[in-house]
Amino acid sequence: MSVDAVLVALADPTRRQLLDVLAELGQASATTLGARLPVSRQAVMKHLLVLEQAGLVSSRRDGRQVLYQVESAPLEGASRYLAGLASVWDRRLAMLKRAAEATGG
Repeated sequence: MSVDAVLVALADPTRRQLLDVLAELGQASATTLGARLPVSRQAVMKHLLVLEQAGLVSSRRDGRQVLYQVESAPLEGASRYLAGLASVWDRRLAMLKRAAEATGG
């Protein structure tokens, strides 16, 4: 999955809440997730679709219900991207600090 899709999926607070609940429960149905969040089951389904398309959750049928669980691999890719970006900014800030200290500022 692309880092862009992961970041877009994580940009929504409701989707982040869904991931938090799924991480806590291990796996859950859309009905269970809807009962834990202040949104409708239909909204939960739409958010789960975005998360699934980004690779952040997977689903499997268990009888009449579908169970969802968190997938960590896409999070690791996004984490590597963000760590690289943070490293660039850390270097820039260190250069700025050295320049300010050299000029007495």
